[in-house]
Amino acid sequence: MLSRGPLLAGAATVALYLVASVTPATAAPAPLSPKPPSPVIIDALQRDLGLTAEQAVARLANEERAMTTESTLSGKLGGKYAGAWLNGDATQLLVGTSDATTADAIRAQGAQPVIVSRTLEQLNAVKDRLDQAPAQAKAGASLWYVDLPTNSVVIQAAQQAGGEALVAAAGVDKDAVRVAVTAERPQPFIDIIGGNPYYIGSSRCSIGFSVTKGGTPGFVTAGHCGRRGATTSNPTGTFQGSSFPGNDYAWVAAPGNTPRPWVKGSGGANVIVRGSTQAVVGSSICRSGSTTGWRCGTIQQHNASVTYPQGTVSGLTRTSACAQPGDSGGSFISGSQAQGTTSGGSGNCTSGGTTYHQPVNEPLSVYGLTLTVG
Repeated sequence: MLSRGPLLAGAATVALYLVASVTPATAAPAPLSPKPPSPVIIDALQRDLGLTAEQAVARLANEERAMTTESTLSGKLGGKYAGAWLNGDATQLLVGTSDATTADAIRAQGAQPVIVSRTLEQLNAVKDRLDQAPAQAKAGASLWYVDLPTNSVVIQAAQQAGGEALVAAAGVDKDAVRVAVTAERPQPFIDIIGGNPYYIGSSRCSIGFSVTKGGTPGFVTAGHCGRRGATTSNPTGTFQGSSFPGNDYAWVAAPGNTPRPWVKGSGGANVIVRGSTQAVVGSSICRSGSTTGWRCGTIQQHNASVTYPQGTVSGLTRTSACAQPGDSGGSFISGSQAQGTTSGGSGNCTSGGTTYHQPVNEPLSVYGLTLTVG
């Protein structure tokens, strides 16, 4: 049934600064690396998540193991799989299943089974129906996403009626949806200062990650930062492809520049990018932007749809890392794994907020790009 009640309204956008490398990685997620975490990430997790250095190291190790376990169990459970997420301190991976007989198989991988009524495939189908609703129906909702811990799809809207109108227009099962009233109004961020920005005329955005295509260096960034054919400076380049709204990704070819496998961390130190395996819900995630620098939070949901003034963007990841205008297009990284590029959000780094990033593997695949890794 449709439930009423407020959801915490957060907000913020985040952006890391790009960097590339010496060793190319394919568009598919690269294998996880056993190398120790960067001190820059440890310091930021201590500051933003209130952890000790030991807790930060342990958390990152747990999160990396969770990526592997999640991949294994999603394959084993098949159509019974209902998603995986970490508990609050990332000490336990929980795995949803619609079949209680699979519980022992989940425990055998060191995870905790959670028996639910809907599979991830069913939840994604509900969300897909919401995505396909008429634009007029979606205008009354600011955000919707699959919420794994509650085994439901959550719609955030300024008014209860706005969320209910979207449910009615999409014709989805009301029992699978929860409407949460929130003041959050996400917006994309283009106008920026600081970090490692690039310029599109008089506007500024942040580099996401270094890539190459057929030997040509460049970078991925947010689609709302520029259309195909638009030129950039510092570095000099040209948008080769751009998708916004619907998606929020783009890639810029920047011949004559050297790709590096780095993201700009705290104090200007570089964090090495080693792959692009998607982190599990509940994992820590960091970003660095030209406005707000290096900030960290946690992954709240994958596959969120956000309504911006320019239209709806689907398939985003929702995080608690703060950011502000000017951080658009910048990097999100979990441990050493590239996650995505900043799309938008609400709030700021003074009061806190919510940010959304476009997963990086989609533009890598769509444009046939190779991520630069170290």
